[in-house]
Amino acid sequence: MQRKSFGKMACPIARSLERVGEWWSILIIRDALLGFTRFDEFQKSLNIAPNMLTRRLSALRDAGLLQRRRYSKRPPRYEYILTEMGRDFRPVIVAMFAWGNRHFAPEGASVLLVDKKTQAAADPVLVDRRSGRPLNECDFVFSVGPAASERTRRRYAVIKEKQFAAQQSSRPVRSSLEGRKRRAS
Repeated sequence: MQRKSFGKMACPIARSLERVGEWWSILIIRDALLGFTRFDEFQKSLNIAPNMLTRRLSALRDAGLLQRRRYSKRPPRYEYILTEMGRDFRPVIVAMFAWGNRHFAPEGASVLLVDKKTQAAADPVLVDRRSGRPLNECDFVFSVGPAASERTRRRYAVIKEKQFAAQQSSRPVRSSLEGRKRRAS
């Protein structure tokens, strides 16, 4: 059975999954962010079969996340360097790291993100670059963008209705006695 392609879908998450949705890809990017560049380094770190690593490195290169650079002429050897797009994936890795430590490490964190100078552990949170406010679901919601298709606009209209209904159902219900007291005063 052939895998469905998400590359032409309008959803930015689907388009991103088209490039990095295979689990080895994310682990390769993680290792590249940690400084690994050579085939043998990735293979040893990940304990991945050479043919699978070759395919994943090629796919990441084709997607524009890695670039291949020759470091030896004889024999010809290459290293894999993150592109700007690849380095821009770091916040995704940090978010996955924090989520994994929070929900899937009952024995405690095996890896920490720490301040280089103080060695104090960080508690990552996504924030809006403009306001500096945390991107929580109470204050920030997804909405259609200027390039949204009609299908996406309809989908988000349904989502907005669902969010409104959920908001209405979570509001405290006032008793009729409270309403009468307020009107009387």
